[in-house]
Amino acid sequence: MAQTLAMPVAPSLAVICNGRPTNTLSNRLSFPIATPPKIGGLSVKCARVGGVEIPNNKRIEFSLQYIHGIGRTRARKILNDLSIENKLTKDFSEEELIVIRDEVSKYMIEGDLRRFNALAIRRLKEIQCYRGVRHIQGLPCRGQRTKNNCRTLKGKKVAIAGKKKAPR
Repeated sequence: MAQTLAMPVAPSLAVICNGRPTNTLSNRLSFPIATPPKIGGLSVKCARVGGVEIPNNKRIEFSLQYIHGIGRTRARKILNDLSIENKLTKDFSEEELIVIRDEVSKYMIEGDLRRFNALAIRRLKEIQCYRGVRHIQGLPCRGQRTKNNCRTLKGKKVAIAGKKKAPR
């Protein structure tokens, strides 16, 4: 253990100093910081807009749709308002991303939107209106038929034990 503590730290210093001459090893081990490091062909740099990491390899119109509360229409409206070209997200400069972040922050997105919807549903449940009762029962509240569909709300089919098919 004493040997590992006494070992020279020149190789690690070369990485920290980033090419500044500390000794002869630093010329061989310097890493450029200007380009983001790549791991397995993927870039580590991510664009963060509205508290969400949006994908780099897609056009900005589709990348913005990863934010809850921004669909295709609103993404197009944002790009038109800013008159920004619809290019890949990784091709945007930091200044352009800041402008996009400012425009996106004008809308109700992510946590605020989820909270707003949850409060609206809770209000419907408290006043016991038809839609609130349907939310409580876990059934669709917008007029859909329930004989065959709406399995996402009702859950998996449950077999009834005493029910048998009529003999032919």
